[in-house]
Parts: sequence; structure tokens; C-alpha cells
Amino acid sequence: MAVEKKFVKDGYTKASLDEHFAKQLGRSGYGGMNMSRTPLGTQITIYSEKPGMVIGKAGKVIRKLTQDVVDIYGVDNPQIDAQEVKKSELNAQIMANRLASSIERGWYFRKAGTNTIRAVMAAGALGCEVIISGKLTGARARTEKFIDGYVKHSGHPAEQIVDTGYAVAVKKLGTLGCRVKIVQPGAVLPDAFKMKEGVVAAPEADDTVAAAETVAAPAAASEAAATETATEGAACEPETIVVEEVTVTEVVNEEGTVEAVEVVETVTEVEVCAEGDAGNDDEIVVEDSDINEIRRLVDGVWQHKHNEYDYWHPMARVHKEAKK
Repeated sequence: MAVEKKFVKDGYTKASLDEHFAKQLGRSGYGGMNMSRTPLGTQITIYSEKPGMVIGKAGKVIRKLTQDVVDIYGVDNPQIDAQEVKKSELNAQIMANRLASSIERGWYFRKAGTNTIRAVMAAGALGCEVIISGKLTGARARTEKFIDGYVKHSGHPAEQIVDTGYAVAVKKLGTLGCRVKIVQPGAVLPDAFKMKEGVVAAPEADDTVAAAETVAAPAAASEAAATETATEGAACEPETIVVEEVTVTEVVNEEGTVEAVEVVETVTEVEVCAEGDAGNDDEIVVEDSDINEIRRLVDGVWQHKHNEYDYWHPMARVHKEAKK
């Protein structure tokens, strides 16, 4: 047999088994089957809401199914296993059977479709689609679709993450096809992405100490500047300086010798700032009306200015004799 014919035969056998199990196990809540080849034979797993009804009393039902698989479909050494469906609302085949049963009992198709969508989405599915086709309300057949959430319709993801179930509802006007597609909660969508949070490395101890010193230095400088400004702006306490003018006079004694006698002529008191004047820190101004001049102390040097002139000069400088 050619490879292509073998693949077609295997697919036909699997579809026929699925249809047969749906008819035989309708009351047990049939939810689909899975068939795989093993070296020991063919492993068949049946998913159902009530696995006890699949097995039957003392294994009677499952033995009958095994014999039918061998006699009708010619499967070699089948091994049938029954598994329970934990959440029936997330099984597409079970929901399709429920939808078909509701329509056969007389439910309006739109009510049955919306109820199915709500039940599936409430169970945590990422998406669900319900398709009902046939003679819904009149003689002309049409198709109605109900969809909610995210559902892929084409490509490889549509085959991998979308669970599909199909059932038939028989009514007086004709048969209705009920198809349900469900995207499971744990499915990884092809366009899903996740933003990574930036990781900030913790600074080392040395960097922390250096940063603390860097921050403390400007603060100390600001405090020093503020202290200096406050000192300069504070009012200084006045001090009294006594200035004595000493005049040397030559006196001739009776013996004919000349002696130098110091005579204190004037005493002037002024008030100055202890830490410097606001205008000039190193300048002390003394006014003397007796000798018609103004004196000051600048950088430790006494200067004076005559009232007739507008300049200062050191007192140690010798005055030129006035022209007669």
C-alpha cells in the first residue's frame, strides 16, 4: 500500500471511531478521543464526564467497545483507557453536544448560542466561537456565528491552540450543525509578548560613601558662606583709640646746653569698629581740627590729608617748604 493511501485510511479509521464512540457514549458525556500507535498495539484514550459509565459494570461496556473496534474497524490489539474531563466547560466536544441537545429540546438558537459562550468564557477560556448552520427560522438555510474573546482561524496556531467540537441537532425542519471552538486558558498566543522589567544593580559600599561625601561637601560650604555673611552683616562693637601728638622742643639751659623736651599738645579719641568698618576694613579715620588735617590708618601706615588738598599721603613724607 502506498504511503498516501495509508495516511488516508488511518484518518478515516480515526474519524469513524470518533463517530461511533459519540453514539455509544452519548449519555456518559463523551468529550472526544485520542488514538496513538505503540509497539504493543493501538492506545485509545476516551475523555468523558463520567468515566464510570464508559467502563461499565465489571468492565462490560469497555470490553464491548474493544471488540467493536477489532471487528468493525480492524484495529490491531486496541487498548482502551477512560479519562475524566476535569472542567467540561473547556471541552469543545462536550459543549457542542450540550448545544445540540438544547436546540433539540426547543431552545431558541440565539439563546442557546449566547448561553454556551457565557459558560465557556466564565470558565476562564481566552476565546470562544459558536457556529450554528441550517434551517434556523425559515425554509432557507443560513449560518449564525457568536464569538467572544480571541480565536485564531487559520495557520498552524489554529490547529494547535484551538479545540474544536461538532454535533448535529435534528429538528422537524431539518438538521442543524453545531460547531464550537475554544481557546484554552493556558494557550500561548502567537502575538503575545511580555515586557521585561529593568533590573537596577545595587550600588557598592564605596560608591555610597563617595556619594555621601559629595552631598555633604556642598552643604558644609553653604553653611560656611552663610556664617561668614552673618558675621560681616553683624553690627561691630565700637572701640576707643587715643591718639597723642608729641612735639619735640629744644630748650637752652643756663649752662648753655640744649635739651630736647617732649610736649604733648593734643589728645583725640575716636570710635572705630573692632573688626573693620563697613566701607573699608583696614581704614581708621581721625579728624583733627587743631592742625587742619584728617588722618587715617591704612594697612598699618598712618596717612593724612590737608583740608586744602584732595589727596592722601603718608605722614612720614617730608613736606616741601612753602614758597615765600
